[in-house]
Amino acid sequence: MSGVSIYVAGSGVVSALGCGVAETLAALENNQRAMRSISLFPVSATQSLKVGSVDLANDDPVLPRTHQLARIAADQAMAQCRQAPDAVVLGSTTGGIFTTESLLEKGGSDPQAYACHAVGSVADDLARRYGCKGPVLSVSTACSSGSVAITLALAMLRSGKAARVLVGGADALCRLTYFGFKSLQLIDPSGARPFDRERRGMSVAEGAAMLLLTTEAPAGERIQILGAGLSCDAHHATAPHPEGAGARAAMQAALDDAGLPIDAIDYINLHGTGTKDNDLAEARAVRALFGDRLPLLSSTKGATGHTLAAAGAIEAVIAAIAIRHGLAPANTGLDTPDPDLNLAPLRTPRKTPLTTVMSNSFGFGGNNAALIIGAARPDARTDAGCLPPLIVRGWACISGAGHGPQSRDAFRAGKSLCGCLDDATMALGLPVRTIRRLKRLPQMALALATHSCQGITADRMPVAVSLGTGWGALSETHDFLQRLFETGQEYPSPTDFVGSVHNAPAGQVAMLLGAKGANLTTSGGDYSFEQALVSAELVTANSDPVLVIGADEAHARLSPLFDASVRAAGVAADGGGALLLQRSTDPGIAVALISYRSAREPEAMSDLIARLGGAQELCGHYGAVLAGCPAACRTQADAQLSEFLSLSHFKGPVIDYRRLTGEFAAASALAAVLGVQMVEQASVPGAFAGGADRPIDGQSVLVIGLGPYLTAVRIGVS
Repeated sequence: MSGVSIYVAGSGVVSALGCGVAETLAALENNQRAMRSISLFPVSATQSLKVGSVDLANDDPVLPRTHQLARIAADQAMAQCRQAPDAVVLGSTTGGIFTTESLLEKGGSDPQAYACHAVGSVADDLARRYGCKGPVLSVSTACSSGSVAITLALAMLRSGKAARVLVGGADALCRLTYFGFKSLQLIDPSGARPFDRERRGMSVAEGAAMLLLTTEAPAGERIQILGAGLSCDAHHATAPHPEGAGARAAMQAALDDAGLPIDAIDYINLHGTGTKDNDLAEARAVRALFGDRLPLLSSTKGATGHTLAAAGAIEAVIAAIAIRHGLAPANTGLDTPDPDLNLAPLRTPRKTPLTTVMSNSFGFGGNNAALIIGAARPDARTDAGCLPPLIVRGWACISGAGHGPQSRDAFRAGKSLCGCLDDATMALGLPVRTIRRLKRLPQMALALATHSCQGITADRMPVAVSLGTGWGALSETHDFLQRLFETGQEYPSPTDFVGSVHNAPAGQVAMLLGAKGANLTTSGGDYSFEQALVSAELVTANSDPVLVIGADEAHARLSPLFDASVRAAGVAADGGGALLLQRSTDPGIAVALISYRSAREPEAMSDLIARLGGAQELCGHYGAVLAGCPAACRTQADAQLSEFLSLSHFKGPVIDYRRLTGEFAAASALAAVLGVQMVEQASVPGAFAGGADRPIDGQSVLVIGLGPYLTAVRIGVS
């Protein structure tokens, strides 16, 4: 689409500063500091640190805190909108973990009590609440999640895939983050003092912010999202690049995306956590980019605390407030600026006209995001037209049958791929030094990345990484909490905390491959791989290769509690798949997500078939269907598959792939790789075609996901 302007049609915010835009504005005008001692869970006197907590007036005893915070902010953003959003994009790292922690500590074994544990359950809750029929993306890139979510929403709107997107971030306080950051010695007992000479760390906090973004100009004063930029340090699991190279790249990318020079920026809302290394790296990045032409700047985390995945979204709302009310917020907590940083953040709020604001968000794994928000302007960004397809340059998979060749041979023989590959076999070929402190999921991701890039020339190595995982690193999460409980909260493992964040495996992949472009992690249950694929499509507008991975691990204790399909199957299975993709007009096997929508409406299946070109086109174009029927919703999925076959009149081979792969959230990534292999060999294995291989020369393979959402991925010769 060309000439597309993206407007903020509604916004909502809740944090320690207050609930709603008005309370937040008043707190910023008065330079309030909202830190207080933790009270959500018991801690010893020596463990008590100041946090940014929210008073939930009507605290729901069942719905987790993150979900409640997200609802509060979303209700505000949607207050003036009578139409359902076309999509929901939400950044979160905690999901329902606050509730899960209490259950695990007490030995809770009722799976229903863990129903809202998943990170993706927060976005799903909002989608149901507002009747969203379209795609739901759950972004989990640590402290940049909220800003990355806004970046994806921006791309979705510009591309014409949606006209209204509800987007933001939400995270609640929990033991995992509180004791995790404490174990890394990154919390300032006095409260965060970003860019201060005496700063000693961050303040952990909670909150949420949501924005309703539209392509239609709202009435009254108009604020636009003008640009966004993503990058990855590919440097270290927690520490930023010492010179802020990735941060500078993200800021420059945001300026380029908005089509603006550096002197167009009136104010920078700095990431500014208050930690020694992060503030230093960001200061160097800002100085390197802006030189002596520094705009006004400050970090607001001394006021709100660091709300993790919600930070970027909260600060986007603060940027809009700053523009609307001509207010550059103070760098709360700053007393004596650190002379080594060579910056002069505002120590008191300043009333001044602001037109354009840059907002920075950086997270674990070197995940960097920068947004540019401004008053409405006539020179809307112009996007290119139709993009070339994403062509497969490499692939890999892991299943209980083995790595790619072994899994392929088992599939062609119609044998089961179910099970869990042993750790030693899975890690074959990986550098021992790289994996020595890593557990199952990151090792799996590294193995998939390594094998998918074997034999790839330098110009086709991935620049960006997009990983989908339904449950994240279960081993690290379990081990961190177990040790926390066993030691009376005294000695949790910092290594397990770093590894427990959902985007840790993607960060490891970036470091291994030197991939410094966008680094994305999505977590949407059985649709996590599809979310990773659509995210990759949204941020890959040029020929830079992108590695799309879907992977999940089986955990003896947590998997049956969290995943209803695992419980129904009663057999442990895990694995995943990876596709190295590159936009190109060259002939090759193309992969594209054609449809992603809710299954709640009666017309959902007919809409999916229409998006595939209708029954006649579908029957002529596709040679086989790989159908994903999760065991947890087998009855619903079987009925949907029957409806699909009835409406489409498809008579070709239909492979119920989860009966082969076993039950794990990222099974569709493995199915996609098997689909690529069928197209590559131009045949459906005889085991699924009546005994003899069935030719599908020139035809595509369709991978459909069934259950609460209906998805369709087309794999075919371009």
